[in-house]
Amino acid sequence: MEDWLNVWEKSATYDIAQSTISSMTMNEILNLDGRNGAEFYSLLNDQKMNYGWIEGSHEFKQEVAKLYHNVDDENILQTNGATGANFLALYALIEPGDHVIAEYPSYQQLYDIPKSLGAKVDLWKIHEADNWYPSIDELKQLIQPNTKLICLNNANNPTGTILNREFLLEVVALAKSIGAYILVDEVYLPLDDPNQFVSIVDIYDRGIATNSLSKTYSVPGIRVGWVVANHELIDLFRKYRDYTMICSGVFNDLMAVYILRHRKQIIARNQKIVLNNLKIYKNWIENEPRVSVILPKAVSTSFPKLDIPDDIEEFCIKLLKTKGVLLVPGTRFDTPGHVRLGYCTDEATLSNGLTKISEFMIEQYGVKN
Repeated sequence: MEDWLNVWEKSATYDIAQSTISSMTMNEILNLDGRNGAEFYSLLNDQKMNYGWIEGSHEFKQEVAKLYHNVDDENILQTNGATGANFLALYALIEPGDHVIAEYPSYQQLYDIPKSLGAKVDLWKIHEADNWYPSIDELKQLIQPNTKLICLNNANNPTGTILNREFLLEVVALAKSIGAYILVDEVYLPLDDPNQFVSIVDIYDRGIATNSLSKTYSVPGIRVGWVVANHELIDLFRKYRDYTMICSGVFNDLMAVYILRHRKQIIARNQKIVLNNLKIYKNWIENEPRVSVILPKAVSTSFPKLDIPDDIEEFCIKLLKTKGVLLVPGTRFDTPGHVRLGYCTDEATLSNGLTKISEFMIEQYGVKN
């Protein structure tokens, strides 16, 4: 997926491939305090531009802890985005010969990095017929006495599916029976009802949660994420973290604190964007006979199926070159016939992009009744 975006994203007129909720401008961010950034600059102006807090400032950890029900702020480490958090946890835990089970397809780090570290990785496949849920019975078949780690992506990238509490508790029960860890990349929050989401660290003492400000909070530009786990694991991660990064930097840490302190305003902004765009997207799906989708639960990524005769990568390249619309072909998730469509960009880009897709399909394949 990253290879695809690196090649094509800068040539798009209508980028509806991304899974961030429409990124905020610096002007939008600084006006969260209603005073044109006075609050943020009062924090920044007297700061020396040294390394700052190595693990993230006390204020940062305190704000992150508020996102969970029972997390000690000392059990939080700041990272370079959620990608840094995932890498840190996997780098610290996985050794050659370990057995790992990874939800699939999902964010590629979660199954390919364990492989690169010498683990035996079994893929726990999600099923379109089951609303993109994996099967607990299949997990029971995959799990082994020596399974060290189960990797999940909740909500799932690319489908947007949310694994509910009841399902996660079944996964936890299986993991607990053999003492396995569960790592969950939690960067996508369902914004129709955020309370329906449960973090793995709130239901399992061997749970590891990773997250960032990039998706739900619309600020990928500062590259700040975090990992949360129990005290023993965090101490282990500290040792390995010294080999992957020093700090996020003074400016980024202060910006992260400022964003998290204003998270209610950001969530309100993003709920409006997501729910409005979801209506536009649903209407397009209902009126586009060549497209079907299992709709995400107000999560900023989706995985529609296209009823077309062509190779999906060739379709996406031709669509981009002729109409300027960027999608991620499902082959990048080993699921041909689908595309990742990020409907949470600005409304004009979404509406125009969807219109261009319909125009292109009519031009290529004619009208389908």
